[in-house]
Amino acid sequence: MSIHPDPNINRLNVLGEPLASCCYDPITGYFRNGFCHTAVTDLGQHTMCAEMTSEFLSFSQKAGNDLTTPLPEVGFPGLQPGDFWCICVTRWVEAYQAGIAPPIKIQACHQAVLSYVPLNVLMEYAV
Repeated sequence: MSIHPDPNINRLNVLGEPLASCCYDPITGYFRNGFCHTAVTDLGQHTMCAEMTSEFLSFSQKAGNDLTTPLPEVGFPGLQPGDFWCICVTRWVEAYQAGIAPPIKIQACHQAVLSYVPLNVLMEYAV
């Protein structure tokens, strides 16, 4: 049985518009539907649509989350610089504080991100 987003959760982005897709190749999102939707079961809050950079991938690996190694058993191809991915908002904040936050696709960042990062900061990283 697969988990689907609760139809009652708010599906707006940080700009107050309908949430845009983040990436379909590789397919991203907590629900693996291409969107940074979230739900109460998404403990990591995978709400930030970020463009992977080599600096961020290295930072994430050192923090204990290897995003580059493929895990075919769960359908994860491994990420490369230039790929977009729904990452945990708190990891993005950690990278921001370290001065290596990756760019973001702002229209695909779930509005829940605003609980962690002010819109003016997000706008600085928008691609």
